[in-house]
Amino acid sequence: MLAVHKDRIANAVSRLVSENAFQVLARAREIEATGRRVVHMEVGEPDFDTPMHIKQAAVDSLMAHDTHYTPSAGMLDLRAVIADYATRFRKLSTPYTAENVTVSPGAKPIIWNILSTILNPGDDFVYFDPAYPAYASASKYLQANVHAIPLLESRNWRFDLDELERRVSDKTKAVVINSPHNPTGGVLLKTDLERIAELAQKHDFLVIADEIYSRNFYLDAEYVSIASLPGMQERTIIVDGFSKAYAMTGWRLGYAIMPAELCKNVTLFNNNTFSCVTSFVQKAGIAALTGPDEPVQEMNATFRKRRDRLVEGLNKIPGMTCTLPEGAFYAFPNVQQITHDDKALASFLLEEGGVACGGGSSFGAAGKGYLRFSYAASLDDIDYALEQIAAVLPRYKA
Repeated sequence: MLAVHKDRIANAVSRLVSENAFQVLARAREIEATGRRVVHMEVGEPDFDTPMHIKQAAVDSLMAHDTHYTPSAGMLDLRAVIADYATRFRKLSTPYTAENVTVSPGAKPIIWNILSTILNPGDDFVYFDPAYPAYASASKYLQANVHAIPLLESRNWRFDLDELERRVSDKTKAVVINSPHNPTGGVLLKTDLERIAELAQKHDFLVIADEIYSRNFYLDAEYVSIASLPGMQERTIIVDGFSKAYAMTGWRLGYAIMPAELCKNVTLFNNNTFSCVTSFVQKAGIAALTGPDEPVQEMNATFRKRRDRLVEGLNKIPGMTCTLPEGAFYAFPNVQQITHDDKALASFLLEEGGVACGGGSSFGAAGKGYLRFSYAASLDDIDYALEQIAAVLPRYKA
């Protein structure tokens, strides 16, 4: 067996955080291989097929020999379409242009490249806990001074605005917000965004707005981006992509929108890491943003039904309580009456019940005592999962 001595591994690797959902997925696949049924509620992946007009655009592009390198920022026509879409969807008074857009193979690489562009060792960096693991992993790898502010279940997974004010200062380089939120499904209200904007302008920090779930939004109100607030477009970096809204997780297509000079520097990291994004995938992205929107609306209507079924069922299980998510496609039930070892409970539900979910502490310390269930699964799978949880849970020993 080949082995590498630990001294050959860079110390910086110890600062990386693994995304637990993919570890759970690997184990779930192993169990499925034995012939057992497993309900996949561990990864944030819509179970719908990519809409036909998007797939056809990729096929047409491939057959037209779009199989070569493209610019590191992305094809000009895709970037122009993204700029136009973002301007209209977020109701911005100053239009974005292609110079404000850079494209990547999924949102995760662009998050890393943004943070690599703006963070020096020792810079103050703020995000909310629990959170998508890439924020902590990238910022700690870059040796930033990381401040994680707990989200509050009592506020339906929004944060204490006074606590935010206490934690930011003139030393703060950037604050990440994610609304709708992974893993809780929480949504920031306009009043929350206005307070963040006020603090950003007072202390001159950037806001990285991860809006990848902006189309997975269930409140009876218009979606509000912090970039649309007065004075914020020039200090906001929007992260978005195609995976969640268009069921394109495997296509690997994300993007970021920001001031042009900053965009040039982030693109320099693109150039030095992944070079460019697959050409025919970018053509599919154009079709997604310019084609019919009905598939997105239909998927959202289905997600809402699944959300209601799952949350109602979880709240009937002794020891579990769950708030109603207002966006994304995750439920984040409190299981502290059962155990605080959420990862052990998640493992038990997979091994004994065939229900794959995530432990809340995988998303940060404030997630301890919670589970994350993705309801990007059929109603039949959700009903089966609820039955299995109720059946095996009495056997769980903390």
